[in-house]
Amino acid sequence: MSTSHDFSNNYVVLVPQGLSFYDLFKMLWSNEIDQMGFVHSQKDREDYLQNRLMVVLFSLLFQKLLLLFSKLLAKLGSMVEFCLNLVSSNGGLLMLQGKMEIPKAESEKFMSFIGQIDRRVELDSSIKSGDYRYFSSLTVMASKLSYENHAFVKVTVQDHWKMELIGFYQFWNDFQEHHTTNAFILRDKISNPNIIVVVFRGTKFFDANAWCTDVDLSWYEFEEMGAIHGGFIKSLGLQRKTGWPKDVKTDPDRPVAYYFIREKLKELLRLNRRAKFIITGHSLGGALAALFPAVLALHEETWLLNRLHGIYTYGQPRVGNDKFKDFMEKVLHKHGCRYFRFVYSNDIVTRLPTNNPNFMFQHFGTCLYFNSCYKGKEVEEEAVKNYFSFGGLIQHSFVALWELIRSFLIPYIEGPEYTETWLLKAIRLISVVFPFIFPGLVAHNMQDYVNLTRLGCQSLFINLQDNVIVESYYSSDEDSCYDIELEHEEAIF
Repeated sequence: MSTSHDFSNNYVVLVPQGLSFYDLFKMLWSNEIDQMGFVHSQKDREDYLQNRLMVVLFSLLFQKLLLLFSKLLAKLGSMVEFCLNLVSSNGGLLMLQGKMEIPKAESEKFMSFIGQIDRRVELDSSIKSGDYRYFSSLTVMASKLSYENHAFVKVTVQDHWKMELIGFYQFWNDFQEHHTTNAFILRDKISNPNIIVVVFRGTKFFDANAWCTDVDLSWYEFEEMGAIHGGFIKSLGLQRKTGWPKDVKTDPDRPVAYYFIREKLKELLRLNRRAKFIITGHSLGGALAALFPAVLALHEETWLLNRLHGIYTYGQPRVGNDKFKDFMEKVLHKHGCRYFRFVYSNDIVTRLPTNNPNFMFQHFGTCLYFNSCYKGKEVEEEAVKNYFSFGGLIQHSFVALWELIRSFLIPYIEGPEYTETWLLKAIRLISVVFPFIFPGLVAHNMQDYVNLTRLGCQSLFINLQDNVIVESYYSSDEDSCYDIELEHEEAIF
């Protein structure tokens, strides 16, 4: 794969294609690993590479394994999801339903593995537009919905939520040479037609390309922005030969996430001068949501940034270094954009890549941290920010045990809509048996992120509510629209 890195003034790029396990073994004893063809870097990065040899090996090994078993992983995923949908479509494990229904993978009823963990599709009926937690409630459900197929998303948005699905998209990754990035755009035409929501999909459980994006610990440094996680910016639309030119000519069959969404937003926002947009996503989707405005700022897209109402991310990993952190905080402050980074309990993904000297990654903005009782608070950094410590092992074990017990109690305490599936309970049980890593992975699930937006401390959400609520009133003439922007001076109690 021929690649130019002239667009970056500093970089370390890992190339797993063509790498053998013997090559990985040789790297352990080599003093010039950047000369082996699988690691591209500037000459002044040789010391950096030698000091972080295990980080490089870890990333290359996992990408190699994922590429090697990608087809097998996809087949396993298809089989697991088929079985789960077969059971759920026919009345449970005993399949008491009279006529057996055979699930179809792209049907409006077929749920992904992540969807099967938390099967809720309805918005919380008690949280209305204008409520202090409306946008968090909507965006977390949209982030959960992003893991589903087009038909499922369409039916949910239009029939269940009574909103407009503007588009469902699959985007091209110029480095992986696949359509690896998914997103959809919706608009609440009835309750809040001045808000457009862009939703990036996170990592699908059996998608090897998405996992390669996550564990690709390459990084590119840009003079204006600092260093950024290579896997994430490739997924957002970094061009292999030119980096981030302001405009690119793309193949209609291979749309690129950043450029396509940017132009789509301009088109939609020009139709309504009062309209604004929100960006959201869970996990990898949260990383892309956090990076999207950074590239807008790099391209000096001031008009769009001024229309950015907020960024809502759930279980978001770190995406850049200290310089990127400073850059983004200045961008958000300049354009008055609200950024809400939700973190649940021991979610391991929010602590990755770790911010120790071997990784250099940092979070930016305020963290909204919720413990296992869904009590939240504003903090600069989530508790146990690097997760991997022997001292934290006992704590994680007790929390995992409590979460398993809570899964049986919560529907009786909070109501039947909080009932957990047998699949999630089984996963929680595994986290108790293997307490070092699994509790952090289980805490990344969407069930807990949806719960914290519904059960979290009301006072926290009141303090964090948007101070501008946008509404729109339509006259009887369908072609005319009178937009009214209402500013609220006081919190809603």
